[in-house]
Amino acid sequence: MKKILLGVGLTLALTLAGCGGWEKTEEKKVDTAAAPAAGGGSATPDMDNGATITGKVAFDGTPPVMKTLDMSAVPACTAANKTPAKSEEVVVNSNGTLKNTFVWVKAGLPADKTWAVPSGNVDLTQVGCTYSPHVVGVMAGQNMNIKNADPTNHNIHPSPSNNPEYNQSQPPGSPDIAHSFAREEVLIPVKCNVHNWMKAWIGVVNNPFFAVTGDDGTYSLKGLPPGTYTIEVVHEKYGKQEQQVTVGAKDSKTADFTIKG
Repeated sequence: MKKILLGVGLTLALTLAGCGGWEKTEEKKVDTAAAPAAGGGSATPDMDNGATITGKVAFDGTPPVMKTLDMSAVPACTAANKTPAKSEEVVVNSNGTLKNTFVWVKAGLPADKTWAVPSGNVDLTQVGCTYSPHVVGVMAGQNMNIKNADPTNHNIHPSPSNNPEYNQSQPPGSPDIAHSFAREEVLIPVKCNVHNWMKAWIGVVNNPFFAVTGDDGTYSLKGLPPGTYTIEVVHEKYGKQEQQVTVGAKDSKTADFTIKG
């Protein structure tokens, strides 16, 4: 009788152990399968059927003289620039437009869409003891690669108001620093505590429809779904402007801005 009971008990124990192991395996499988599904609803710009909004940011006034940056205290910085580096706070292009203006879709995108975060990184490089580019855009959650291309020590010190602040040293020849911002914020100032003339700005947004004006002062936002949008331009010195633009499928509209100096 004891042998019979022992056999039944052993069989029951093995059965329960087997069920327990099966349940854990199934739980892991469900969790693993759910991860891609969560990202599967993420939207991307429709480059075939979407609308395009383009424009320029004009400067109205006498262009200010770009100040020469005094790097004389750091010989390595002076030697890194064949011609003296200039402040990029206000850069008026030869065609009368304004460089380094951040442009983005502030409002109007469908509320039911979550926009996919690009897998590629955005570079912010310390070179010639300046930040390049001076203004950069990135999606919330997208990685930035911060590089030190100089033979001298730097540190990266963004001062956000809607994201955690950080301040990290970066010696010459050290690996890139990877960092991302979790929340939307336009614009985040960046400085280097080692070299007080080094300034940059980061625009962090929740959608892929943004741009920074370059040497021709223009911008282009492509792949937008039909709708009415608030387009905002943001400049580090001259502040913000916005206007509304309505577009249909495959539509093309122009939204120009003028900033007074």
